[in-house]
Amino acid sequence: MERTTSPLPREIEWRLSRDPRSVGRSRSLLAEQARAWKVPDDVADTAVLLLSELMTNAVRHGRVPAGREVGARCVLDGNVFRVEVADASDVLPCPRQAGPDDESGRGLALVELLADAWGSYPRPYGIGKTVWIELALPCVTYPSSPGCSSHE
Repeated sequence: MERTTSPLPREIEWRLSRDPRSVGRSRSLLAEQARAWKVPDDVADTAVLLLSELMTNAVRHGRVPAGREVGARCVLDGNVFRVEVADASDVLPCPRQAGPDDESGRGLALVELLADAWGSYPRPYGIGKTVWIELALPCVTYPSSPGCSSHE
């Protein structure tokens, strides 16, 4: 009987200034990494869009002292592509209902709609939070991943 093993998780992390320009930079970094890991284009595009929303929230709403950074991290583990954004604000995200004339407030609704899972948790040592999303990868791309049977 041939035994297949899952590849080890791959992960990378970036530290970016808490500046609006970091949103675009994080999108570029994630898109480049997803290509290098051969993540399917549709999953990568969704991950980049959702990272943009999480980074925008961290930059816009993270009321913290100047000089604090925002961390972005992505992990490819089995058939799950996970993206995290960490900032120094203790305020956990809470989706809200944006009105038709509101110019903002739809980011977390987009996250809820497009992510297979998402959430947040306080960072260790009481400084800030991490907000994360997960996207499932198709089994045809990563067939030896946990959760993918030979019938899928």
